[in-house]
Amino acid sequence: MDFTLPGELRMLRDNLRRYVDREMIPVERESTGEEEDLKPEWKAKFQQGMKDLGLWKYDIPLEYGGQGLGILARCVIWEELARTIAVPARHSEITGPSVRAILFDLPEPMKQKYLYPVLEGKKHSCFGQTEPEAGSDPGAMRMTAVREGGDYVINGTKRFITGADKADFIQLMAATDRAKGSRGGISCFLVDMDTPGVKITARYKTMMGDRPCEIHFDNVRVPAAQRVGEEGGGFKIGQKWLGVGRVHHGARALGVAERCLALATAYAKQRVTFGQPLSQRQSIQFMLVDTFIELKAARLMVWEAACKMDRGEDARNDCYIAKTWADEMAFKAADRCMQIHGGIGLTTDLPIERMWRQQRSYRITEGATEVMKMVIARHVLQAY
Repeated sequence: MDFTLPGELRMLRDNLRRYVDREMIPVERESTGEEEDLKPEWKAKFQQGMKDLGLWKYDIPLEYGGQGLGILARCVIWEELARTIAVPARHSEITGPSVRAILFDLPEPMKQKYLYPVLEGKKHSCFGQTEPEAGSDPGAMRMTAVREGGDYVINGTKRFITGADKADFIQLMAATDRAKGSRGGISCFLVDMDTPGVKITARYKTMMGDRPCEIHFDNVRVPAAQRVGEEGGGFKIGQKWLGVGRVHHGARALGVAERCLALATAYAKQRVTFGQPLSQRQSIQFMLVDTFIELKAARLMVWEAACKMDRGEDARNDCYIAKTWADEMAFKAADRCMQIHGGIGLTTDLPIERMWRQQRSYRITEGATEVMKMVIARHVLQAY
């Protein structure tokens, strides 16, 4: 067993780390606006930096003009970029357009309408699953899509949809058979945001700084040709990329914890109270050591899940475990870092408070910790 990164990924990591340290961290308090959006001039600069590093469209398959990097390689990138708040925690697009894997499985006419314009930066999409009464439990979904001839008529409300106000279309999950729930009752559709009956009814200001939307669908008619996959197969389709999303959670948590550990250690060495540095106090040492140990464990969990996915193995439980442990670990790392810094850690002069806020949100999004544990429990009860 080898727990080290391959040589080419170590080189990738080192090059990207130097770029983050030199070009991003020094400007991280000025590159984003009030709503955590990347300012145009910095977006252009960072995009060029990623192109120079050979990371442009790193997650796009080769046949579509991308780099086609595997999941472990992506984890290296996600971790390094998460060490800075110079770019938004969500959807910065500095490495290229945000393309959900579902678009690559479309028939050619649908690719012409949706995939290729996204790859060219001419269209943007958002993803709609969460509802007022259905978040981590998709089986409780109330939005319905009823077949009427060659169309589906969609009614319902989606909530907390990131980027909906800037999207040209939405990748929408809706119930085509509510009695079946997530086991064959949910279908996926691509719906243009300018379709009659689609209306953004609210924007929520979150503690992370972003503004996700609420979208209401009132008798929205969508051609059956814009259903993705078979009727009732929406949840199964979603599972193909949900695992990658959870490993993404884990990898970016590594970057957050790594930066917080570095900040906390440096400050503990220089801050003197009652005649000695904080670093000489056992209570502070234990906080640093706990973060160091938990970070090491999280990295092994994330890498194992990524390697299994790259080999084409079933890594669902590994993804659940990686997200659960790493997201919780990184929040504790940010919280300890803030505690060690004391009052200055609460200010916006340092990146700690933003990492703390963002990491708190990641314990909820894409599967709350408690839901992850519930799913892991099924495996434990079957295995033991």
